[in-house]
Amino acid sequence: MRLIALLLSLGLSAAAPSAMAAPGFSFASIDGGDIALEGFRGRPILVVNTASQCGFTPQYDGLQRLHERYGPRGLVVLAVPSNDFNQELASEAKVKEFCDVNFGLTLPMTEITHVKGSNAHPFYRWLAAEHGFAPRWNFNKVLIGPAGELVATWGSMTKPESGAVTRQIEALLPR
Repeated sequence: MRLIALLLSLGLSAAAPSAMAAPGFSFASIDGGDIALEGFRGRPILVVNTASQCGFTPQYDGLQRLHERYGPRGLVVLAVPSNDFNQELASEAKVKEFCDVNFGLTLPMTEITHVKGSNAHPFYRWLAAEHGFAPRWNFNKVLIGPAGELVATWGSMTKPESGAVTRQIEALLPR
């Protein structure tokens, strides 16, 4: 009963008591409104905590290429700017402009969001509590499967277009 109450309080669903899923989460969009993961049910989602002033910031190019290459087949690439590692610009407007001017990003992006600690967004608290995964730096990648299940996680050093990432993505997409 406690698990069911926890799932309901977090807006989660589960196929079985031990299989917690992510589609119930929603993020505030950098463009206004919300980005509800439920709206992407049936599609894989690559969630990446990002920062504009980080040595890994050039990975935005790879994220955009994944969006362009696999988006038409169903992949959603979601950038989650965060200042939890003190490398993000001061406002959403500055982040949006920086990403547009320097990377031509067209993929969905959230407002600046906490990804670690007690102030972390519920999605990241779920990852830590249920899967033992918390970003240790910027550009950590989390692949959520079409049913909302956690498929894989990667650290900052793994490039978005690496074989480790693309093999997992391709396995989730229709042929």
